Amino acid sequence: MIAEATALVAQSKAIVVAEYRGLDVESVTRLRRQARSQGVQLRVFKNTLVRRAVSGTAFAGLTEKLVGPLVYGLGSDPVAVAKVLSGFAKDNEKLVIKAGAMANFVMDEKAVKTLATMPSREELLAKLMATMQAPISQFVRTLNEVPARLVRTLAAVRDAKQAA
Repeated sequence: MIAEATALVAQSKAIVVAEYRGLDVESVTRLRRQARSQGVQLRVFKNTLVRRAVSGTAFAGLTEKLVGPLVYGLGSDPVAVAKVLSGFAKDNEKLVIKAGAMANFVMDEKAVKTLATMPSREELLAKLMATMQAPISQFVRTLNEVPARLVRTLAAVRDAKQAA
């Protein structure tokens, strides 16, 4: 179990910890399904095992927050981890976000919710590509405008001659 927890922590860039006291099985199943679709792993471990797994890693500051029945959201995209758990916590008041951590940075509940409002990696890459394409697209439109203007001018001259 410690080896599994250590391996998950080693390959994760973010961990979000939430207390799930009072959630029914159906709600937990929905949460796991949402997490799986976003590439987030949800695990329930004994807190002492996670303390051992994070000791000596960049997530070591999280050990003091590990109290109570907790579900651990782990993933390579910090925004996705925060979005899954924060979004589910909005709909279910029984899921309470306790803390989160990224490399050498421990977050409280407010910081996790702020992280959840940020755009995901895919959205940021799409915005970057659109920004990079904008000058090229404008240049192509400008190049196409010269022949188009010539054609419109010739059509206007033709129409004027036909009218005369």
